Formats: sequence, structure tokens, C-alpha cells
Amino acid sequence: MRVFLLPISTQRTLLYCQKLQALPMHKQTLVDRITHRAAKLWTDWERRERGWQKQVATYGNHLLRRIPYEEWGLKSVPPLSTKRRAEEILGKDENHLIFPQTLIPTTKATHVLRTLGTEREALHRTRLTWCLIGMPISAPFALVPVIPNLPFFYLAYRAWSHWRALAGGKHIRFLCDNNILSLSPSSVLDSIYSPRLPSPLASKAPKVEKVASPPSDDPNESEEKLLLSQEKGHELVKALEIPELEIELERAIWQVETAMRKDMEPKSKSPETARAK
Repeated sequence: MRVFLLPISTQRTLLYCQKLQALPMHKQTLVDRITHRAAKLWTDWERRERGWQKQVATYGNHLLRRIPYEEWGLKSVPPLSTKRRAEEILGKDENHLIFPQTLIPTTKATHVLRTLGTEREALHRTRLTWCLIGMPISAPFALVPVIPNLPFFYLAYRAWSHWRALAGGKHIRFLCDNNILSLSPSSVLDSIYSPRLPSPLASKAPKVEKVASPPSDDPNESEEKLLLSQEKGHELVKALEIPELEIELERAIWQVETAMRKDMEPKSKSPETARAK
């Protein structure tokens, strides 16, 4: 598999895993088969012209877009089965870590990956527990006729999502601990990012490796800057030839842009600004 580190801003990076070989249906795990069926059912609901299924799919997609991109990234990493563990240790499965060297130095790439794989572990464990507690509480809604028990199914989906994020993080930690990642700086990514580098970062582009570090005391260094626009995201997907990455990047860029706008709001409402008005 190939694991990508894709900086969205100078402080936030998307982790994405591309699985190079899709297993045939008869070799897939039960979880994978259930996931495939659920995805097909959801697609069928999205294609309906009207009805409650269409409304549920429309509202559901709105909720899904708000699930943190970090969680989606960890979910893209396959769970670590006993067979996969053995194959990776023996070197039968090659795992490449791909990143833009203009932003993330080779010496820091594994550290960034480990941080992204483990920093949300406690959060996912806590929310998984609350989802499991809420599922039996929402179960009585199944008595409502015609409409399915949406609260229960939502909690079940979120429980599965948090479990997959934890499993993906565990796999990342395993790869880092056993030093079985092939580091692959990408000239393609460098060519996409270089024109977008803010001028203050041009001479010290590796700042992105501080993705999980405390903010700098220097206000000029701590100011977050966007590195990927939606347009550049499309260009990146096309250059890498990974169509399935497009929705992940689009969601991540939208979330980071939204968060950056919210972070700027207190500054725009400072006492000096209020007096000026």
C-alpha cells in the first residue's frame, strides 16, 4: 500500500492510504463485505429522485462531510490482521510513505506519520464508548413503523467509524515501530506545492512537520497559511492518478478553510476594530 502525507495548511496534514490491490469478494473479511453492501445501498438511496431514502441520503451526506478529515484518513488505512502483520514483517507487502520533501523533510516524515496515526486515539476510544452506550438506548425507536431506526443506525455507523480509525492508527504505529516503511519523497507533489508556498516559508518549508507541535512564540511563524486550494487539490489528484482521493481532499480542504475562517473571527472583532467602527 501507499501512504500519503498531504499538507493542507502549514499546520494541518491529511493522511491517506491507497490500497494497491483490491481483494476479490470471496477473500474479503466480513466487515469489508458489510461495508461494501452498505455503500451500495447508500448509493442507491442517493440516486432516488424523491422519498424518505433520498432525504436521508441528502442529510446524511451533509453530516458525513463534517466528520473530521483526520478520521477519514485513518479509516483509509486497512486494519492490521494477523496475516498482514506477518507479510509486512517478512517484506512480502511493500509499504511506501509518499510526501512532498519541500514541506516535510525525509528525516521527519515518519515522525509526522506516527503523530497523525496516534494523536486522536484517546478521542476515538471515548467516542466509540459513548456510541456503544447510546445504541441500546436508541433501540426502542425501532418500534416506529415505516421509518427505520435512524438514531440507532447513525450511532452504529459512528461506532464502526471510530473503531476503523483506531484500527488504522494501530496499523500506522506498527509500521513506524518496526521501521518497515519505504520513504519515497515525491517530485510530483513538490511540483504541486512549490508554487503555493507562502514566501515566508520558502526558505524554511519544513515547518509543516510541526503538525502536532505547540504553536511558536513568534506570531509570524505561528500564523497558519493554506497550502492547497480546491483547484490545486484537483490538480494534485490528477497528477497522482488517484480518483478516489478527490473526495478526501475536497472535504479536508473545506474543513481546514472553515476552521481557519473561524480562527480569524476573534481577530476581526478585536477592541481596536470595534473602536474603528
